[in-house]
Amino acid sequence: MTSAQVGTDKAPQGAEEGYERGLGSRQVQMIAIGGAIGVGLFLKAGANIAKAGPSLILMYALAGVIIFFIMRALGELLLYRPVSGSFAEYSREFLGPFFGYFTGWTYWLMWVVTGMAELTAAAIYINYWFPQIPQWVTALVFLVILFGVNLISVKLFGELEFWFSMVKVTALIGMIVIGLGVLTFGFSQAGDTAAVSNLWAYDGFFPKGIGSSLMTLQGVMFAYLAVELVGVTAGESENPEKTLPKAINTLPWRIALFYVGALTVILCVVKWTEFAPGVSPFVAAFAKIGIPAGAAIVNFVVLTAALSSCNSGMYSTGRMLRNLSESGEAPGRFKKLSSTKTPAFGITVSVLFMGIGVVLNYVVPDKAFEYVTSVATAAGIWTWLMILVSHVLYRRAVDAGRLPASSFPAPGGAKCSYVAIAFLLFVTGLIAYDSESRICLYVMAGWAVALGIGWAVLKSRNPAIADREPQPEKVA
Repeated sequence: MTSAQVGTDKAPQGAEEGYERGLGSRQVQMIAIGGAIGVGLFLKAGANIAKAGPSLILMYALAGVIIFFIMRALGELLLYRPVSGSFAEYSREFLGPFFGYFTGWTYWLMWVVTGMAELTAAAIYINYWFPQIPQWVTALVFLVILFGVNLISVKLFGELEFWFSMVKVTALIGMIVIGLGVLTFGFSQAGDTAAVSNLWAYDGFFPKGIGSSLMTLQGVMFAYLAVELVGVTAGESENPEKTLPKAINTLPWRIALFYVGALTVILCVVKWTEFAPGVSPFVAAFAKIGIPAGAAIVNFVVLTAALSSCNSGMYSTGRMLRNLSESGEAPGRFKKLSSTKTPAFGITVSVLFMGIGVVLNYVVPDKAFEYVTSVATAAGIWTWLMILVSHVLYRRAVDAGRLPASSFPAPGGAKCSYVAIAFLLFVTGLIAYDSESRICLYVMAGWAVALGIGWAVLKSRNPAIADREPQPEKVA
């Protein structure tokens, strides 16, 4: 019997029961790759370059190392016990029922607000080609199409996500190759000024100071949101013991190529002083190089990134609501699967909340997208912290002989998890320090109060819900 099988006995029965294991290796791989490439890179990097200059490359590399620590911690837990809705389930097992409840609902919130933002963004991108179509109409059409995809089957979701990711990956590789061509052969309008020395020739590698560079970490972490989506796919992967480790172990080269590599090439081709907030650095680079269709190509790529994120949000919210329902922390109706083995009711409710984004297209002010993404970042940091703390407690239980070892242990044991926890707390401090982004902490405080009230109501109706002890303390 494998460690994963042993661990499964401890799960609430039915947590992943009934799902179709319809995600193949290539789909899980592409979901993992797509999760590491999003609007945070294609759009927000422009504002971050203006704040940090070339040192932004180092910030992405630093955050990328931490993300790898988080994913290896998650990987160890997943191979100990692969379940759909993993973050909430591990929090429930190792920290107690309340933390599972809080993490599940917070991860749901993260994807709902992200879905709102991405629908709005997608509508804006369509306006580039069809300015006569009202934004709310485009947002509604995309919402309905993606909703239908998620209801039909997990295989269709996986296939759509595969092609969304393929577009992003192909485009980024193309941009890197073109940039390297400009640097090496000097062709295009940017050929005369493109040089590796652009990384330090204009006021140095840290032109705005190290402090300003560190302040971009909150935006950088937003760019990495959704890499943990691989964990949600665990209950529907055909062979999680093989596909999940492979997906996680390829994360370093994906980060090195698509984030660090792409930004390095772009900042060599175009000096950092020519980038501005609100403009995609990739669009600006293509304009400088002189490719006529460059802006339209990047606009299409960013559109697929937004739709990919919204598609993933619908997928994960339905699974998280079902996990919460299985544990008695959400209405029982969320438990049921449709005839296509999808949590249709949970997806439907989540989509209705995402639909608020369609309405907001009438009234959203300029700062709305930033506020919504900052809330998503705060919710994501909480999720990552719960993964790391759960991993630390799991390793303690393994070392004490209370739980079986995972077949995919994280390098360095719990030490890297401690480093990642300290880093995430540091980033939270940066968010609190920034007057523009700290609003998300107020929102999260209100969210915590609402969840606390909800927990009190749940306990009053079903006192047994809080009786389950955290797993590591269960066996002395």
